[in-house]
Amino acid sequence: MTGKAPDETAPEAPLGEFGAIERWLRPLARSLPGALDLTDDAGWLALPPGRILVAAKDAMVEGRHWFPGEPPELVARKLLRVNLSDLAAMGATPVAYLLALAVPGPHAGDWIRRFTEGLGADQGRYGVAVLGGDTVGTDGPAMASLTLLGHAPAPSALLTRGGARPGDDVWVSGTIGDAALSVEAGYGRFDPAALGLSAEEIAGLEARRQLPEPRLALGRMLVGLATACADVSDGLPADLGHIAETSGVDAELHIDLVPRSAAAGRVVAARPDLGPIVWTGGDDYELVFTAPPAAAHAITALSAREGIHVSHIGRIVPKAGDRGRTVLINADGRIIAADRAGHVHF
Repeated sequence: MTGKAPDETAPEAPLGEFGAIERWLRPLARSLPGALDLTDDAGWLALPPGRILVAAKDAMVEGRHWFPGEPPELVARKLLRVNLSDLAAMGATPVAYLLALAVPGPHAGDWIRRFTEGLGADQGRYGVAVLGGDTVGTDGPAMASLTLLGHAPAPSALLTRGGARPGDDVWVSGTIGDAALSVEAGYGRFDPAALGLSAEEIAGLEARRQLPEPRLALGRMLVGLATACADVSDGLPADLGHIAETSGVDAELHIDLVPRSAAAGRVVAARPDLGPIVWTGGDDYELVFTAPPAAAHAITALSAREGIHVSHIGRIVPKAGDRGRTVLINADGRIIAADRAGHVHF
């Protein structure tokens, strides 16, 4: 009996939705009993006694939130981390998530496999597991949406955007602008190598965009110290503006105090026109928060103890108009106008 030898380079036959769940998603659920091994269309979640449920949801679309052709593993890890950042801004503890994927093309199975590998890499680090979700095909770009579930002691223990008061200081964690500069470079709007950045520095900018670090520990430590908090996703003036509007105050942001990495500083020194991109570009996933001046010593002490850098960047003042806003102030103390406050979703 003769015949052709099997082609070892041929792609695997498509698994289909249930095959993908069985092979790649079910292992991500096994640490969570309420996921029911992903055999049902819903799951359950038991909260620790006396805790309340906290939920957040973000969606990302190929071509808008990540560059076409980027590794699915990194897309997955960023999607999980930006949701974790939302819970960090409330001082909550994450525990589980629901996932929805819309993936195009004949290679959807391989994309989902690599995507779930990325989730698996971060699940243990942040103490979460998948509770359920859905996967579908699409004729459009890939889309991924994640709903994160967590818990907190009580509503009064949550950090929100509504507690800032005149006289409060404004603080931000980490550095601002690396991710936005990586986006600008990705679109070809400037060449970081031509400005003298090393390959390591360029990779550092890209890593801040692809793998943001959610400030979960800082968020929990700020409960009882901060009066209001938000994560910097859409741009520092925009997200501080959300605090100002919700709290019914104005926020003065001193742009010369906004912390930047050494690489971002070198870019702006060579290209001053990119300066506004640093503080309005977003995608930083740092925490911007307000606190009374009396809390400054405690904030800097916990920052030093935990190795999380925080910077004092402004103050809260009484509202001057109908709505609270961010007022940008330069190094000379003059109010300046910005072409944009941050990322626009529509």
